[in-house]
Amino acid sequence: MQGDKVKQDRAPVSVEVLDRKRQTVGALELDSSVFGVPVREHLLHQTVAYQQAKHRAGTASTKTRGEVSGSNRKPWRQKGTGRARAGERTSPLWRGGGVVFGPRPRDFSIKLSKRERRAALKSALSARLSEGKLLVVDEINLERIKTRDLLDWLSDLGVEEKALIVIPAADEKLERSARNLRAVKVLRAEGLNVRDILLHELLILTRGAAEKIQEALA
Repeated sequence: MQGDKVKQDRAPVSVEVLDRKRQTVGALELDSSVFGVPVREHLLHQTVAYQQAKHRAGTASTKTRGEVSGSNRKPWRQKGTGRARAGERTSPLWRGGGVVFGPRPRDFSIKLSKRERRAALKSALSARLSEGKLLVVDEINLERIKTRDLLDWLSDLGVEEKALIVIPAADEKLERSARNLRAVKVLRAEGLNVRDILLHELLILTRGAAEKIQEALA
């Protein structure tokens, strides 16, 4: 009984392959170990934080009172002038003085293992599939570099949400046609990541991209 249950859990998930008019032209079996795993929300959060932290330069820097240019001589004597006590012109209280607790160069990176990142990517893919927000299309062929042609293709497919299109390899016509669209992003399969999947409501995979993703993650 347990063996049968394991086999059932590992059964592939069959999805329809659509053409431009959203008509079914075939079927594709998706590996359940990639597209059918439990969604681990905490791991998705950690991975998005990991990706965002990688984009932080951490190069902001200020000078302390010991680093700014200026004399260390006492501006005036301690008593008898009627003015407040002052020790040096580099004091943070003076214009041009040092900065108290200002930003210093630091590393914002977060440690996350490769195994955790892979698991998070599988969770994101599985979430989109379970929500019905994953489409597999046979192919995307644009005859020229034209944003309007891509918009027409998406309109024919019935896409109205923010969409992430994943392709198996470089496609200059498609990639350049999508550059002016805020709600559409084109990624190659090797660049697929959790943050982009979660930022877009709909995930569109070409048949070739789906097979390449499975090969990499299964």
